[in-house]
Amino acid sequence: MSVDPIRARRLVLAAALIGLVLRLAFAFGYWVDKPLTHDEREYLALARSLTLGKGFTYDLPPNASDTPRFGRAPGYPAFLAIVGGGSEPFDATPPQVKIAQSVTGTIGVFLVATLARRAAGHRAGIVAAWGAAVYPPLVWICAYVFSEALFSTVALAAAVLLNVALDRGNGQRSSLAWTIAAGMMTGLAMLIRPAMTFFLPVAVVWLIVRRRPVVAAVLAAGAVMVVGPWTARNLHVYHRLVPIASEGGVTFWTGNHPLATGEGDMAANPAIKISEIAFRRSHPGLTQEELEPLYYREALSYIAAHPVWWTGLLLKKVFYTVVPVGASYALHSPLYRTSSIASSLIVLPLGVLGGVMWWRRPHPPESLFPLALSAVIVCILFFPQERFRIPVIDPALIICVGVWYAHREGGRED
Repeated sequence: MSVDPIRARRLVLAAALIGLVLRLAFAFGYWVDKPLTHDEREYLALARSLTLGKGFTYDLPPNASDTPRFGRAPGYPAFLAIVGGGSEPFDATPPQVKIAQSVTGTIGVFLVATLARRAAGHRAGIVAAWGAAVYPPLVWICAYVFSEALFSTVALAAAVLLNVALDRGNGQRSSLAWTIAAGMMTGLAMLIRPAMTFFLPVAVVWLIVRRRPVVAAVLAAGAVMVVGPWTARNLHVYHRLVPIASEGGVTFWTGNHPLATGEGDMAANPAIKISEIAFRRSHPGLTQEELEPLYYREALSYIAAHPVWWTGLLLKKVFYTVVPVGASYALHSPLYRTSSIASSLIVLPLGVLGGVMWWRRPHPPESLFPLALSAVIVCILFFPQERFRIPVIDPALIICVGVWYAHREGGRED
């Protein structure tokens, strides 16, 4: 039986409103006066520098001599500055950031519903919207000074825009306009989290295979239009090619270190943190931009000398990407850990079933698949942890749950 489109829209709107209430309730009812992590303090420091007109620089030294200042992408600090997160020094998440990110997360609920509805109809859209609205990790990530909440919505928006472009045909003027918009949104997502860079080659290859070479070229051009000026700025400032940010080198080094367990960052692997301090001490006076190629060089040299070990490490990363366990989860409270693991284990099997059903049916090309694949590639090449999974992989699974439910109830109705 088909679902009335007007009723479907009302149910999606209701889900989004509930999602907004839950995000604000968690942010202001529970996550109050919680201490900031190192990453959060750095994001706010950059936002404050932008607010004060000092540019994209750290205006204060780190708290301790052994504490690094990581090279960051500019998108999220700029967002924080725009919403007021850089107006003063903060010891906890600024309230205006909580509100802005809760609204951003609510927009993400609509995008999840849009992608699911396009795949399998209104029934799928409703289920996916409610799933995204109440899914615990998507709720609580909006209360932290992390880029994931913003990145998730922008990345999903890029996927929606690309789908619209594909629906308009190949090479038509309206299709090219939507493709440029999708490319520019992709570029914006790259400036928020450089991990989105992996989406571009995956999407280009996928579009070429789908016989959409013009769309592939325009998508890439749109992304370069946004990222190119920042890359040129970095070349001028650092006198070396830094496409977006220098954080990739230390992240790759961490995820492929001889002591790597296959999951979690340095906070979850203290032995790697000690090794990283020693690495920086062995190269005194170098900036993060100067250290970036050295991190890559050391990691790649070790991988080349130990290919069997690295193959085993990649298999561990595949496991931890799929199964929500690992050292990083142990850093959180039992309540957080239980909620996170339970949420993931509920959507994972149903999402996989829905994805298989979706893939086997004749359907228009869907940009969600290359987006999710690029997120998995990032986890495997660097390292998986919950923050890397939440923005793209979890919404993709929720969308696929909606597809599974729609097919279970009788297939696509519109």
